[in-house]
Amino acid sequence: MQTSDDMMSKPTSPLKRMSLAEEVAGLLQDAIESGRYRVNDQLPPEPELMVQFGVGRSSIREAVKILANRGFVKVQQGLGTFVTSQNGSGEPLTQRLQRADFEDLNEVRLVLEVKIAEKAALLRSKKDVEKMKGFLKKRFEYAVSNQLEACIQADIHFHSAIAEAAKNELMIELYGTVANMLKQSFVQRYGNTDTFIETQELHEALLHAIADKDPKKAWSCATKIATHGK
Repeated sequence: MQTSDDMMSKPTSPLKRMSLAEEVAGLLQDAIESGRYRVNDQLPPEPELMVQFGVGRSSIREAVKILANRGFVKVQQGLGTFVTSQNGSGEPLTQRLQRADFEDLNEVRLVLEVKIAEKAALLRSKKDVEKMKGFLKKRFEYAVSNQLEACIQADIHFHSAIAEAAKNELMIELYGTVANMLKQSFVQRYGNTDTFIETQELHEALLHAIADKDPKKAWSCATKIATHGK
């Protein structure tokens, strides 16, 4: 029969052992944080690091990838690996966004929508406008037939098309990431498409402002949409 002491001495699940790549990444991170390698310094080449740590090429490459994800280094193809920060950037942005609560994430989405609307009004092409029209039409059709998930996706596509018209790759990527993370929360919170029907006119006004290349009006329409909540 097992005693309580026996049970206490045995872990209920095996402890996770650190991989060689993680150990190497930790040692290199210590060297960067201590100032041994400074910003813009180049890390030693792979063969030298393999000898230094006594590990294979795959472990070195994985360790560098870990450091890059943490924001300590950047790999420049054909040149080498360079230190970009001595304190890193913590967890990757996508992971940080996944941890954010609904209100914070939605606030970021709404702020982005206002800015991209203003910029799109200045830079949009005829093709951009046609793409927006198509998504806005689908948004309304899905709203009228109470197809909530499809309506939400059409709404995301509409605003993503505006982001594309704003010609800012970071805005496109960030807006798409944030909006898609919120999609399931929207389904749960709205329950039906009533709000989408109510705000269709505002969205059409936004489209007209962008088509007319009127950044002030586009800003105003996007702000009203953000204030309304969708």
